Amino acid sequence: MRISDVVKNKGSQVVTMRPDATVRDLLALLAQHNIGAVVISEDGSGVDGIVSERDIVRHLAADGPDVLDGGVSKIMTSDVHTCSAEDDIESLATEMTQRRVRHVPVVADGQLQAIVTIGDVVKHRLAQLQDEKDQLTAYIQQ
Repeated sequence: MRISDVVKNKGSQVVTMRPDATVRDLLALLAQHNIGAVVISEDGSGVDGIVSERDIVRHLAADGPDVLDGGVSKIMTSDVHTCSAEDDIESLATEMTQRRVRHVPVVADGQLQAIVTIGDVVKHRLAQLQDEKDQLTAYIQQ
């Protein structure tokens, strides 16, 4: 199975934010969309960085509440691990686990196409396992 299968089921909408927005604005956006990370993009189509809830917590703990009025570019992860729609889901799941990341932007020709979360990968795998179970059950009952 490919990442494109996951994107087909979940959709390709990605919430982005400019790097000059404040962390306070970022928190509002996360809450508004009920998401755990935002792709940081100067033009809305490239990937300049990513900021997750975990990044915010770490910087709040280290720098205090003043971080809220600073720019997201100061707390974003700039070296973003991305994938393509043609990548294998199992390989991505392994990389997400090893890198301890929960959000991976899907990119084609330098352009942001979607975002895949570890929850999306797990949901897809559970559906796949249920299908296999159903097929085996039907086979045994024949």
